[in-house]
Amino acid sequence: MSVSEVAYRLALVGSPNSGKTSLFNALTGARQKVANYPGVTVERRSGRIKTGDVVVDVIDLPGSYSLRGRSPDEEITRDFVLGQFAGEAPPDVILCVVDATNLRHHLRLALELKAYGRPMLLALNMMDLAQRRGMEIDVEKLSQELAMPVVPTVAVRKAGIEALVQRLSLDIKSLAESDQPSDEPWQPPSIAEFRHLHGEARRIAQAVIVKEGMASTVSRQLDDVLLHPLLGPVILLAVLFLMFQAVFTLAEMPMNLIDSGVVWLQEVLGRSLPAGPLRSLLLHGILAGVGSVLIFLPQISILFLLILLLEGSGYMARAAFLMDKLMAAVGLNGRAFIPLLSSFACAVPGIMATRTIDNPRDRLTTILVAPLMTCSARLPVYTLLIAAFVPNTTIFFGAGMQGLVMFALYLTGVVFALLVAAVLKRTVTRGSSQPLLMELPSYKVPQVSQVLLGVWTRVKIFLKRAGTIILGIMIILWALASYPAPPPGATESAVTYSLAGMMGRALAPLFAPIGFNWEIMIALIPGLAAREVAVAALGTVYALSGSEDAVVESLSQVLRASWSLPTALALLAWYVFAPQCVATLVATRRETNSWQWPAFMFTYLIVLAYAAAWITYRVTLALT
Repeated sequence: MSVSEVAYRLALVGSPNSGKTSLFNALTGARQKVANYPGVTVERRSGRIKTGDVVVDVIDLPGSYSLRGRSPDEEITRDFVLGQFAGEAPPDVILCVVDATNLRHHLRLALELKAYGRPMLLALNMMDLAQRRGMEIDVEKLSQELAMPVVPTVAVRKAGIEALVQRLSLDIKSLAESDQPSDEPWQPPSIAEFRHLHGEARRIAQAVIVKEGMASTVSRQLDDVLLHPLLGPVILLAVLFLMFQAVFTLAEMPMNLIDSGVVWLQEVLGRSLPAGPLRSLLLHGILAGVGSVLIFLPQISILFLLILLLEGSGYMARAAFLMDKLMAAVGLNGRAFIPLLSSFACAVPGIMATRTIDNPRDRLTTILVAPLMTCSARLPVYTLLIAAFVPNTTIFFGAGMQGLVMFALYLTGVVFALLVAAVLKRTVTRGSSQPLLMELPSYKVPQVSQVLLGVWTRVKIFLKRAGTIILGIMIILWALASYPAPPPGATESAVTYSLAGMMGRALAPLFAPIGFNWEIMIALIPGLAAREVAVAALGTVYALSGSEDAVVESLSQVLRASWSLPTALALLAWYVFAPQCVATLVATRRETNSWQWPAFMFTYLIVLAYAAAWITYRVTLALT
């Protein structure tokens, strides 16, 4: 930044579902930084805008309905706006984002911010939706009523962004030097003041909406069906079922291509490299291990894609609404369903998403049961075992047995998450629950670029894990499974005499009652670092244990020939309940600010996993 340039701090504030994050992405593009706020684990996103001699540092604050600070996210927003956040300077200007189709509710936050006295602009977002509904808004009158600049925007299409940046370029200096906050300490509005703000927001909305327009007939008809007390839950169950069917059917071709590529590379290297440690490391360690995980990238990508489509369409909030009655039966409310559903992708962001839950006891309960939701890291394990032991037969209407088993595993995780939540709410997290108060966003066609960006971001994380954590663990595991070398004349595989083999055999008696062999024990230990590592570990162990022909053979075929059905089903049951990766425990530690709860989480999940695997193994043995 040159000497003549001045940097201003712009805080981006808005209610959830206002399009605030889309506006932040449109303003800053690729010029974003992600970190944490000092002293807490809430994610902090910032970016920079440069126009002429004006440089604006944009800070995207967590979504907030009010400055009252009823959740950790709202506390961050409140303290940052008020200049009370340790280590952070207060913003020079606030850009408040409101949904043009929901002015009556979103203007209340704008009025709260205005009452504090911080210089402000207002972005009137989602103008395209308002126009499609036949609404006409007098933007100039809204600016006069609020006594602040108002700029119409359509963030997802970048409409109005240039005008907003130009307005910032022209006005931010005068705004930053204008009104200053009161010297008196800020106090949260009383109930009477809050009602007054709500009434004032409704008055302004009525004054500036020239034409109310008809509510979307399609939206009303959709809600009549999707939120029906009987049809709604059935449709939600069908949507989830089709999601997991798609994970199998749509991913089959790209998975086969990746599998063929890995096998081809193994064959080429096997013919090209002389026998020795380097050849063994590349074939048995890296390709057999990391390659076994990369095969499942298409399935993970499809799962992320479908979840993001549900979020972008507005259906995810309806799902929370539908689940509220069921969640209330276990002592929670529907707002806990969204973090739990997010945990299908990964438990870490699911745990972080619990910050939107106001009640601390409800939040803690949701954190503790989030690992029971089947995350994408379990998907490779499920897919491997299902492909090996479940026949790929069609049951009804094109639905396959493998997809049905996958759906059953996910559903089992959900059911037990609710059961455990019910037990926790009556014991260690006992306390009163709050009713569900949430806004249902408008139905929208998901923006393709935003969805694809979200999928690519998650794919990059998966590939980074494969190229760092999994690769590193596979190299270590290969060394542990290769040395010391077997004695001359040994009749068993080399892995049996290695350090890994010794550890696996030492632990095997503890897990023999649930049907686990020593090869599984070798895979479970590194699997604590990341769930998908277990598949890579099995690939390495069986590659080192088998013949050269087995190196290029499908891992599913190897397991089918080596394991019994009771053992495979017991391992599936284990993974429904087993503790998540170390990152999940660390995230729990950060969110609860204590090691007590991660230790409690790890213990009860291990107990559940062992019990479920024992029951599954014994029942299957009795039936086969």
